[in-house]
Amino acid sequence: MESFPTSHPAALAHHSAVRSIQRVVAETAPLQDPAFARAGILDLLRAHHPLVVTGAGVSTDSGIPDYRGPNGSLRRHRPMTYQEFRHDDAARQRYWARSFVGWRQMSRAEPNASHEILAALQRDGLITGIVTQNVDGLHAAAGARGVITLHGDLDVVACLNCGAKENRARLDARLEAANPGYLEAVQINPDLVNPDGDVTLDQEWIDRFHMVDCRACGSPVLKPDIVYFGENVPQAKKDAARELLATSGSVLAIGTSLAVTSGYRFVLDAKAQGKPVGIINGGPTRGDAKADFRWRSDVASALRWLADQL
Repeated sequence: MESFPTSHPAALAHHSAVRSIQRVVAETAPLQDPAFARAGILDLLRAHHPLVVTGAGVSTDSGIPDYRGPNGSLRRHRPMTYQEFRHDDAARQRYWARSFVGWRQMSRAEPNASHEILAALQRDGLITGIVTQNVDGLHAAAGARGVITLHGDLDVVACLNCGAKENRARLDARLEAANPGYLEAVQINPDLVNPDGDVTLDQEWIDRFHMVDCRACGSPVLKPDIVYFGENVPQAKKDAARELLATSGSVLAIGTSLAVTSGYRFVLDAKAQGKPVGIINGGPTRGDAKADFRWRSDVASALRWLADQL
């Protein structure tokens, strides 16, 4: 953050956010016998009505990469922090140029079997609800009700000056009008779109991109209505999630490394309340040492097995 002295609060928050992004999730507990783990998680669904907490691993089969998996986007890309986006005009220009190209790949993503199974479990009363760290909207698209989008929704854009909000598709139409021929000329690999909807571009294309202003106040400081690293989850969402946990008999984390505290908090709170915790993930998670059941599996296969048993 060259814009601030190192002691400035924004610089301190930025560096703290970067440390969170770079957190390495290592093995903290021995692997469990898969038969034991899946039987325990099956019992959670049958008898303990879990609150489900999901992460990027639920959406990888929809073509959206995760952050920390074997092919995760962090291996090639560091997400922008809130402090960079808010205070660095060049960083914001870079984000919007990249997002203008990458967002349409995200917008074409459709729910996969994991989203559909979780929506069915909710309809059948086997889970109390879903709290997701994802910003892709695919749980709701699959029919899940009352999903708490902890980190926001990529389909909404907010003005940081006046607070006005705009549908992303409408903003995209304005961006296309301001950048004629841009999308047809730029070349990208659609497999390299990042979880927040942007894609790496050469500086030439970043410089050629023209951003539009807020329709309400004319400010150029528009931001996707998502929680960036270095930004707090809105209190209303924290409260709603806390209330949902209070009505749940357990927590089941699926497809998340729980590296970010906003997700890991549910494991901590469940254990503090004496509620069992299950985890389904393809790799280690921050919550493994506290979980009662740890099923190391790809998400889709695990959820299909559970659905067949139920």
